[in-house]
Amino acid sequence: QVEPVESGGGLVQAGGSLRLSCATSGSIFSINTMGWYRQAPGKQRELVATLTRGGSTKYADSAKGRFTISRDGGKRLLYLQMNSLKPEDTAVYYCKILYGNGFDSWGQGTQVTVSS
Repeated sequence: QVEPVESGGGLVQAGGSLRLSCATSGSIFSINTMGWYRQAPGKQRELVATLTRGGSTKYADSAKGRFTISRDGGKRLLYLQMNSLKPEDTAVYYCKILYGNGFDSWGQGTQVTVSS
């Protein structure tokens, strides 16, 4: 499994928006679930949102109503649209791919910083 590559992070003011992208490779049919996780300084990595191959989504309570996970299967891209960003959303955001064979692969992460 090839490591996914995240992009789209940056510095944004509170209330602003960012869209993260995660590029994958290989057969999309081997992918079970794709997801976004984040890790703030001094905190454990936490789930933000996941999207199954069948299209089911799951969001952390902190992300509901503000973040939207989606994919472009043809381009093997996973997105995370983040609106109404808050300073507490500041973290490194990671893309995770869970394959049907049980293996997973994590990206290197992209930094999101929200200023107050």
